[in-house]
Amino acid sequence: MESSLALLQDPAAWAALATLVAMEIVLGIDNLIFISILTNKLPVDMREKARKVGISLALLMRLGLLATIAVIVKLTEPVFTILGQGLSWRDIILIAGGAFLVWKATREIHHHVTAGEEGESEGNGTGKVAHSFAAAIGQILLLDLVFSVDSIITAVGMTEHVQIMFVAVIAAVMAMLFAATPLANFINRNPTIVMLALAFLMMIGMTLIAEGLGTHVPKGYIYTAMAFSAAVEGLNMLARQRRHARRARGEAH
Repeated sequence: MESSLALLQDPAAWAALATLVAMEIVLGIDNLIFISILTNKLPVDMREKARKVGISLALLMRLGLLATIAVIVKLTEPVFTILGQGLSWRDIILIAGGAFLVWKATREIHHHVTAGEEGESEGNGTGKVAHSFAAAIGQILLLDLVFSVDSIITAVGMTEHVQIMFVAVIAAVMAMLFAATPLANFINRNPTIVMLALAFLMMIGMTLIAEGLGTHVPKGYIYTAMAFSAAVEGLNMLARQRRHARRARGEAH
């Protein structure tokens, strides 16, 4: 109790908390994109529930991982070597998670490209790639495990206080919970955004694989590229809206 009160009076602790919350929220963007695309494949009446359940269970899982932080830190120690490259459990988790993300994004891109040819219904839960509720929750937790291990190891290097990590994780996941439905609805209303988001997921998956193989990719480059692409797509959406508005006015006259 005394240590917690001391932290409340320490400006450095507040600075560390603000930094960790910001980091967790930024890293959560990847997760939110994946959750949005995944839950939009469910029937409409199940989507919001799946997002809330998935993110809530992800929060419990992250808090559980923080409780075993001593074990998580040891995941960075090499367990075996392949072609001169030492691989730790963290590396293996990142490679597996990245491969899953690339596979999932590729599968969804193929579905969206071929949907028109096969006459599949988009976003109503009846297409060939529609998921069950349980499968969606399982995949949300699987990917969140990958991001959680990486973010916790990063957080350990930023602060030694587990209390700060707990508060940062809770704050970031709460932000994800509030942002999940608006983001999913926005993606669902704008089909071209879906393809862009899937491309983001593929890039993130390749980045995770590279990180697992020992090649560090600065996160700033990744998020700058994502922000630039999103800005370009925003301009395209604005141009399309103005064309539609002009066409509607022309038909009215």
